[in-house]
Amino acid sequence: MSFLGIGLHVIVAIFFAVHAVRSRQNIYWLLILFAFPLFGSVVYLFAIYLPSLRQSRGARVATRAITQLVDPNRAVREARSDFDRSPTVEHRMRLGAALLAAGEAHEALDHYQAAANGPFATDPALLLGLARTQFAIGSHAEADTTLSRLFAANPQARQQPEPALLYARTLAALNAPGTRAAFEQALASASDAAPRCLFADWLARQADEADRLRANSLYAEIAHDAKYWPRHAKEHNREWLQRAQAALASASPRQ
Repeated sequence: MSFLGIGLHVIVAIFFAVHAVRSRQNIYWLLILFAFPLFGSVVYLFAIYLPSLRQSRGARVATRAITQLVDPNRAVREARSDFDRSPTVEHRMRLGAALLAAGEAHEALDHYQAAANGPFATDPALLLGLARTQFAIGSHAEADTTLSRLFAANPQARQQPEPALLYARTLAALNAPGTRAAFEQALASASDAAPRCLFADWLARQADEADRLRANSLYAEIAHDAKYWPRHAKEHNREWLQRAQAALASASPRQ
């Protein structure tokens, strides 16, 4: 089989040669591919190309999505099995995280609370997981208390993206003073669209016209930046982009 007089195996070898150059493989791969196009392509496929696909972020995301679709309870089942076999704090936390991701927040809370009453009560990952779970079930005051414990035990967490944003959302849910400052900190701590979109949502609900104008500005920033996002960023920020676009669309008739 040929295309424009070039054998298909040569075309495949050229494709892999381009991949080898772009991924900065050793020069000997080019020699193998062009000296032995068919054999070299088969070797390159299994030795370099397929492993590189499995290691890419897109492949990992796709694998997780397929696994979730085919076997949605796998993560919980495996975490529960590990915890039953060895009920360590680490396994309890992993089970709590799996349950929370699966929408079983109340059972997850039981595990996080049990772990938080032991010698790892000030562990940052444990406290963050507990606060996330409390927020998920609507226990915002408890989440605020847990986050205060986290920040007392690990002050750097105030500048970390996930706890900073969770703290801002918790204060917003409580209509607490300091919400604006907490969102500003979350905005400064992260580069993705989530803090911008959630801050904009909060600003849009305020009475001050300046707040609503800033909300529209943040939504517009997200929509503008999305034009230049690589594929993995588009997937990661899909929800926030859709929310920003919807907010901008609903604001247009009023302008």
